[in-house]
Amino acid sequence: MLRLKTNWKFDILRPGFFLLLALLLINLSFLEYQCYTFVQKCTCLLIVFYLGFLLLCKFNSLKWLIFIILLATIFGFHSDMSKTNFALKPNTAITFFPDKMKISDDWFTVEGQTAGSKILVSGKLSSSQLKQLNYGYKVILHDLSGEVNPIEPASNYGEFDQQKYYRSKKITQQVNLTSFKIQIKKGGLANYLHYWRFQLKKFLQKFPPILSFFSNELILGESPDQKFQTILNNYRDLGVIHILSISGLHVGIYTLVISTVCYYCKLTEKETFIFCLFILLVGIFLSNGQAGFIRASLTYILRQIFSLHKLKINKADLLGLTAVLHMSVNPRLMMNTGALLSYTLAMGLEMTKNLSKFRQSWALNILLLPLLLFHFFQFNLLTVFFNLLVVPYFNWVVMPLTFFNLIIFNISPRCSYFLEKILEQGEKVIAKVSNSKIGLLTFGKINWWQCLFLLLLTAILLMLINEKSKSQKLIRHLFKLAFIMYGLIFLTIHFPLKGQVTFIDVGQGDSILISTPIFRRVYLIDVGGKLNFNGKKITPQINKITVPFLKAQGINKIDGIFLSHQDADHVGDLRPLLSQIRVKKLYMAEGLIRNPSFCKRITGRIQKGQIVQLLAGETINEPQISFKVVYPFKPGIGKNEDSLSLLFRLANKSWLFTGDLGQKGELEILSRYHLHADYFKLGHHGSRTASNKEFLQALQPERVFISAGRKNRFGHPHPETIATLRSQHIPWASTQNCGMITWNYGVLIKPKFKRFLPVIKK
Repeated sequence: MLRLKTNWKFDILRPGFFLLLALLLINLSFLEYQCYTFVQKCTCLLIVFYLGFLLLCKFNSLKWLIFIILLATIFGFHSDMSKTNFALKPNTAITFFPDKMKISDDWFTVEGQTAGSKILVSGKLSSSQLKQLNYGYKVILHDLSGEVNPIEPASNYGEFDQQKYYRSKKITQQVNLTSFKIQIKKGGLANYLHYWRFQLKKFLQKFPPILSFFSNELILGESPDQKFQTILNNYRDLGVIHILSISGLHVGIYTLVISTVCYYCKLTEKETFIFCLFILLVGIFLSNGQAGFIRASLTYILRQIFSLHKLKINKADLLGLTAVLHMSVNPRLMMNTGALLSYTLAMGLEMTKNLSKFRQSWALNILLLPLLLFHFFQFNLLTVFFNLLVVPYFNWVVMPLTFFNLIIFNISPRCSYFLEKILEQGEKVIAKVSNSKIGLLTFGKINWWQCLFLLLLTAILLMLINEKSKSQKLIRHLFKLAFIMYGLIFLTIHFPLKGQVTFIDVGQGDSILISTPIFRRVYLIDVGGKLNFNGKKITPQINKITVPFLKAQGINKIDGIFLSHQDADHVGDLRPLLSQIRVKKLYMAEGLIRNPSFCKRITGRIQKGQIVQLLAGETINEPQISFKVVYPFKPGIGKNEDSLSLLFRLANKSWLFTGDLGQKGELEILSRYHLHADYFKLGHHGSRTASNKEFLQALQPERVFISAGRKNRFGHPHPETIATLRSQHIPWASTQNCGMITWNYGVLIKPKFKRFLPVIKK
């Protein structure tokens, strides 16, 4: 028994056990939660079998422990796969803590708890209900009425997948409440802890804007308002966004400061550890369990425990043990991009520990590059230099001023505004450098197998360099292979063999991307935007739909944007798009430029020489494509009846786009031109006011398309229009149920359509 205990202890602390075990469990989690295709599952299974084989070969004496852990993991994954099946019933109640709630324009959103499961909750608040929520105690919603729906997936390439994000939190449904009653519940330790966090959030909101932003980011791990997205974008474009996350950097600073204070207070090592443990647990709670902070805190805690018990453990195994324990609490951990980046970075630090600081910084950026391209589609070539400049500013200016302000704000608010002015100047400099786009490369999105291959290749290469391998020839060959791989991927993204016509799913609006093969030219017909019915400021849709889609394809320049007319659902997002993407030409129907409301969208964003006004009969001849204008015949002011209508031909197929042109305009086109279009986007989102029967008969389209929002208030497409299509046996497709619709063509490929959303089997 003594020999077994000794061997057990020796084997479990032998280098490699916890690291291999963690890698095995991570791959099992990918297999369970993130492998959707047959090839992905087979690839993941091969890696699982290989890691399992290594574990059993190297640690044969622990085979029963390994089997028990694997069985427990598989059982845990299986029990974790239960889905929410929420229904509004008379006795249904939803509970949540107000500190986790977001409120915008009297509209609240929160992750609620009901009947042992979680659900995303939203609804409009009255002034009395808002007052109740501001008490800060636990909330119980009852007497509910509203609509329950599954959380929708991303419907465009490159778009953030909200469904996957919430699935990582075990949330699959959302409820939009139309009426409800609120009950406030006091009492209980958890309730008072969340009340304290809520009061802290309210306190931080009183600070001047930039101090409030940094305080929320560094203490609570969340941005207080959408208006600070510009600051986040600036840090992201420079490649230094990690310093804003509550991560290992902050854990290191916290423990260093606490240990130094405890040292001068003559506290023992164990007492210092207990004090640090308490502070870190408070930090985990305040940051709402942010993955990077938990990872760093858990690593510190385990390291101290091993040190106090005089046990030695390899640093890589310490990270592996951290991952095993972290995943035992949250099996879906690696669905979180932040967690994946945090653990990869921590592993990279261990893999490159023998390199100089500067070389290590380069190595870590190269290691993270495949993940950054897979998730964010761009990176900054100068990120190492920006880190050398921005990190000291952040550590020695931003953090001290932010935490100093916490102490002096109630004593001297004027002093806070002085600190705010200092930070304003720093952020102006960062914004200026970021806006220059220096070093920023829009690479494009790599696919999963490219990401996996490059990640493994880079890891092997860095380990060889770190260990100062004598096989310099092998290192050179691996460098060449990585360089060639990145080069080939870049060329296939930026010089594609196929062109496209893509109906971007922008909801209730229009935005169509046209691109040509090889020496790519890019054009947009309209840019989408939200219709504003209440006069309140609207967050641009392009930030989450169009811009990510363009970046995913490596597009950072548009050769021309055609604007059909002035309606917000067609041109509403033009100004924010012009501020982020370089545009060579802006095409519009003659007269639109004299519309004051439209002029506001482009003032200061486009030069007069870049604007081209068009009337029917004119042609825009571009490399590989020509756009023929078929409407309007006279200048207008940008109304529906003035919609710019375009005809073009690609791969022997003709396309017609008429904006929101009504039936009268269609018949006018018919009287002037003998048109045929293989593909036609129905006018005015499939409204009964457009797509005249005679017009459709004359066009004889093979297929028509509808760009309309799901459950839109106008009821588009109208039943009369669908009836017309059916009577003429014209196939149709809508972004409502297809998501993004793409037609690809090229020299070496047969033209074909594909929808982004899968067909739902009934």
